[in-house]
Amino acid sequence: MDSDLIAYSPIVQRPPLRWPGGARVALWIVPNIEHYEYLPKYVRTRDPWPRSPHPDVLGYSQRDYGNRVGLWRFFDLSDDLGLRCTVSLNMTVIQHYPAILEAMEKRKWELMSHGIYNTRYHLDFTPEEERAAMLESREIHRTLTGREQRGWFSPAITNTLNTFDLAAECGYDYTADLYHDDQPTPLKVKSGKLLSIPYSIDLNDAIVHRRGEEADDFARQIKDHFDTVYAEGAEQGRVMCVALHPYWVGQPHRLRAVRSAFEYILSHQGVWQTTGENIVDWYNANYLPLMESHLAAREAANG
Repeated sequence: MDSDLIAYSPIVQRPPLRWPGGARVALWIVPNIEHYEYLPKYVRTRDPWPRSPHPDVLGYSQRDYGNRVGLWRFFDLSDDLGLRCTVSLNMTVIQHYPAILEAMEKRKWELMSHGIYNTRYHLDFTPEEERAAMLESREIHRTLTGREQRGWFSPAITNTLNTFDLAAECGYDYTADLYHDDQPTPLKVKSGKLLSIPYSIDLNDAIVHRRGEEADDFARQIKDHFDTVYAEGAEQGRVMCVALHPYWVGQPHRLRAVRSAFEYILSHQGVWQTTGENIVDWYNANYLPLMESHLAAREAANG
């Protein structure tokens, strides 16, 4: 990772990170609740639908299943297990589907921006276009929830070279666009401050699906991943992100396996099941000064 953005520090040499109550693992569950355009407004570098010309009825309807059915199954699962999630949210979801907003607000889920639509990629956005999308996201969130939005995650992971500076400039406290670590890390931005919280491409049901694997494979991977970071967390706290998509995980034949993985994790002591904003607040108040001193000492030692 470019040292102009993130200073290098081996995890085994950092000051010990301790989560609240001595927890070993901060479990961060991130459902992607997305809105796809039936007829995308414009296409630049990448066509959002594999079946062209538009409309791609098959692709659109598969994803629409998540908001109509799959998400509501996952709500039931989260209620049963007491899960509080951070949503990777395309902001037009809560404009078009107020029932989804009501359900998320009832559960006190955090709403992290995943852009406006998941079919509007930022890959070649100008700084002005990207800034406008971030500010629009914040305004939609503010208008419909009365709160300020804390997290930014570029739609379909299409960040630009300007994303992190712009996110900090626009008032975001953290980003989920990077996958370089098992702990939060401070980013070097032009103004303000921005924390990276590790999202997951590996523990991600959409990626599992593309690899041709199924729910039992995904559940085993979640458990195996947890066993490793839980053991490591005795010495050095870890973040464990599980990324979900209701159109996949909310299918009737998949939910059972994923439920079993979460039940397994929650059967252990020392698991802090939390949200992105809580991770940021705890880290900044309790650990960031230690990490900044550590990084400054490494920089001085390296000349």
